[in-house]
Amino acid sequence: MATKPRKLFEDVATIERPIATPGGIDRGRRDARGAIRGWLMALFGLLVVMIAVGGLTRLTGSGLSITVWAPITGAIPPLSQADWEAEFDLYRQIDQYLLMNRNMTLEEFKFIYWWEWGHRQLGRVIGLVWGAGFLWFFLRKEIPPGWTPRLLLLGALGGTQGAIGWWMVQGGLQDGMISVPSTRLALHLGLAFVILGYIAWYVFLIGRRQQDLMVARRAAERGLFSLSSALMALAFVQILLGALVAGIDAGRAFPTWPLMGDAFLPPYPFSLDPVWRNFIENAGLVQFIHRMTGYALMLFAIWVWLVSIRSPNPRTREAFVWMLGAMVLQVVIGIVTVLLMAPWHVAILHQFVAVILWALIMRARFLALYPLPQSVRGRR
Repeated sequence: MATKPRKLFEDVATIERPIATPGGIDRGRRDARGAIRGWLMALFGLLVVMIAVGGLTRLTGSGLSITVWAPITGAIPPLSQADWEAEFDLYRQIDQYLLMNRNMTLEEFKFIYWWEWGHRQLGRVIGLVWGAGFLWFFLRKEIPPGWTPRLLLLGALGGTQGAIGWWMVQGGLQDGMISVPSTRLALHLGLAFVILGYIAWYVFLIGRRQQDLMVARRAAERGLFSLSSALMALAFVQILLGALVAGIDAGRAFPTWPLMGDAFLPPYPFSLDPVWRNFIENAGLVQFIHRMTGYALMLFAIWVWLVSIRSPNPRTREAFVWMLGAMVLQVVIGIVTVLLMAPWHVAILHQFVAVILWALIMRARFLALYPLPQSVRGRR
């Protein structure tokens, strides 16, 4: 069939093509990103509670009350008098009971048992919240591109934390031990703060559109980011040292400040043999190192804050002000903790402020790398 010849200037029909619009990379996933962010924040809150409960479990001497690890059946507490007697019999076989608690009654045992059971139960709850949330978003295909490995990492770290928790308890069940080893306690607490750090970073990331992050990265303040990363690393070292102090009750060894007793150095700082044991078992030396690291951390935080003053972004400057404020508060609470010989409520407050400080360091570091947009007048 012959086609009709087209005139030279006749309009040719064109195919309409979709026009790219800003934010297309995030379109259709905005609700899911908000829901995932809320889920991550819930996990963060649960983990903060877990750290507080763990601290109280240690302060009440409850950590060794359950002498077996049963991830599934352990969720069911003793339900009869015979069950309680069986659990108490197991506890009476370890050295913590034989060397410290020979006069303990069954009712007193129930008190420490419930603390440790609650600690482990909360760990199970956190695992279930992570697993249920991940499966919900994964099966509905609502996880943004590139986020599946990140969310799986949180689950893997949580599982590792549970295994380290039992390894820590197992160390306290060995002959001659009346508490968990301080080094294993430090590893357990350190990993908890690593998980907190990852969750906080992910909350900050997923709270901004991918397009906005790409634009913000071009204005990153690399020097300030590097300094805040170093501050984060030093704060992590201080957290580990704090766990060593807690593990051997070194916080009660020298209730004086600024001196340790009557001198700058504690007496007999290297009395244990071999020498390396003093750095993890000598109460005076461990508290001294914790103090000195705290001073160094405070001075370094002031330096980082002074650098941040030159930031052109007011929200970034504000983030570092909050970081410094929390640092000052933490130092003051630390001094009060020492002077009062670490009563449980002050010790827990010291630990809680450490969590706040850690999150604020992470936030300041994030804003140094991804500054918020601002107008010509310097406002968002």
